[in-house]
Amino acid sequence: MQRVAFKMQLKPGFENEYKKRHDDIWPELSHALNHAGISDYSIFLDEESLTLFAVQKLSADNSAAELPQTEIVKKWWDYMADIMETNPDNSPVCIELKEMFFHE
Repeated sequence: MQRVAFKMQLKPGFENEYKKRHDDIWPELSHALNHAGISDYSIFLDEESLTLFAVQKLSADNSAAELPQTEIVKKWWDYMADIMETNPDNSPVCIELKEMFFHE
């Protein structure tokens, strides 16, 4: 099992909307994440900087790298683009984070 973490940026004033949209995550997207081998996926918000911190576990045989090519993920990116910092294709600007410590 591999753990990965990354950060994204929320636009000011959209904290509640971001939470609402994720509370109502589409079943098709949830299925795609599970099918790709992603589990224990959490996103935290730093309320001072509006930085979103995400961490997830990937199975040994995961296909997470293929998710950006799926229609459901592209549709989600389009849905979220108005409240997050995004790239030209509406994917969120993600910065991978280096693991510095782990305690199980």
